[in-house]
Amino acid sequence: MKMRKILSVQVGQPKTVEFKGRMVTTSIFKSAVRGPVAVNNLGITGDSQSDLTVHGGVLKAVYAYPAEHYDWWRDQYPQFDYEYGAFGENLTIFGLVEEELNVGDLLKMGSVVFRVTQPRFPCYKLGIKFNNPKMTAFFHFSKKSGFYLEVLEEGILQANDEIVLVSKQEGKTIADLVEKQITRS
Repeated sequence: MKMRKILSVQVGQPKTVEFKGRMVTTSIFKSAVRGPVAVNNLGITGDSQSDLTVHGGVLKAVYAYPAEHYDWWRDQYPQFDYEYGAFGENLTIFGLVEEELNVGDLLKMGSVVFRVTQPRFPCYKLGIKFNNPKMTAFFHFSKKSGFYLEVLEEGILQANDEIVLVSKQEGKTIADLVEKQITRS
């Protein structure tokens, strides 16, 4: 059986930065958390979103990103730094990628039960994080989106916790939804 686990947990608070001559508030800058953290229906303790019209809320409470993608990014765009959390993810995970997850799949990490809800389609703030406005397009067309999670059962998780696939749903994978979005762009 394939090993699946959380490699790193990241949180961030709103930060105002200058971008194209104006001040922009973003929470894309995340830092690793050591030890156990509480997770409630709106996310991980210590993490906040800046623009709730496009980020956060119940259906986008936690953002997970596969660590398997990091080597690809380093090969394609070596000019950038890629520490875990680089893409604004709360959970850097290993063992689950977009092609393996369907919308509605249930995952257990620590004592938290999540439902996979949708892929992430980044806004311009990813370009701010990497100090390159092209990064948003690079990310979009890479098809390496990561995915959002809804919290069904609140609890505690931490780095090195195993990820258990509790139930598998029929239907579209996260990768299918990303592909559909790209063909429309």
